[in-house]
Amino acid sequence: MRLRLVPQETDWNFFKFWKITFGASVLAVIASIVLFFTVGLNLGIDFLGGTTIRTESPAAVDVGEYRSALAELGLGDVAITEVFDPSFGPDENVAQVRIQAQEGEEAITEQNIVTVEAALQEVNPEIRFTSVESVGPEVSGELIWDAVLSVLAVMGAVLVYVWLRFEWQFSVGAVAALIHDVIVTIGIFCLLQLPFDLSIIAALLTIVGYSLNDTVVVFDRVRENLRKFKTMPLRQLMNLSLNETLSRTAMTSFTTLIALIALYILGGDVIRGFVFAMIWGIVIGTYSSVFVAGTILLRLGVKRDWSKEKGGDSPAGTQFTSSDA
Repeated sequence: MRLRLVPQETDWNFFKFWKITFGASVLAVIASIVLFFTVGLNLGIDFLGGTTIRTESPAAVDVGEYRSALAELGLGDVAITEVFDPSFGPDENVAQVRIQAQEGEEAITEQNIVTVEAALQEVNPEIRFTSVESVGPEVSGELIWDAVLSVLAVMGAVLVYVWLRFEWQFSVGAVAALIHDVIVTIGIFCLLQLPFDLSIIAALLTIVGYSLNDTVVVFDRVRENLRKFKTMPLRQLMNLSLNETLSRTAMTSFTTLIALIALYILGGDVIRGFVFAMIWGIVIGTYSSVFVAGTILLRLGVKRDWSKEKGGDSPAGTQFTSSDA
């Protein structure tokens, strides 16, 4: 017996409320941009420069006491968070201490680390440091620039790829969907103030790839049906194409989410930010493939005469590959 997440035959009208869905996407993008410039990202040490100290002790973490003990050291901006993980035992109480980059220093000095440890041991004598990681301000600035360039390079490559594979209307829809996914993902990180570091950049690039694959699968079916149903209205044809690929989309997204949710629950706090970004990206990427890329393609329109090139008898569209994504 085969598992089906959706019926074998569906006839859903995906564009019945296209003004509402597309308007919601536009509002989400605008809200994300506003959050970015007002609230801002909770940048990690990778981008700000500084030192992250991971502590562990049998006694419960008291963030207030930790903060009071370190406030007297004059180390500048210090952020302390308690780390929760289902895999931790009752005697594993973990905290993360982030200390800003010190003026004139690439990283916090060994003497300052000893001082921080001594201050925290006055609050909790059994505390121990399990890891200390430092990034200098110059390196962090380079990392920010490299991260921005990597995302822009991927967007440019996608634009060229889809343009060559399909037509420019498809390319505009696909790139708009990717920009939507990236901006809204950044917006959710601003809203929830989740740590944003290099692993999240890796997640954004992975989201771009996943969303593009989903969009190309849908666009391939649209192009096939454009050749098959030359007189069918474009809106009806796109609904047909989306319904024909719906089972594949649902199954792919569902199985991917199962693996990601398991990683989020059991994988530990080290990869939790990355996995959260991936889970959000799968959801928003599946949505944008239909309600952003599809809507833009519907509004722009596409070439309908695929039978002949102008001034010749060769089949139109042969310059595009016909292989599946």
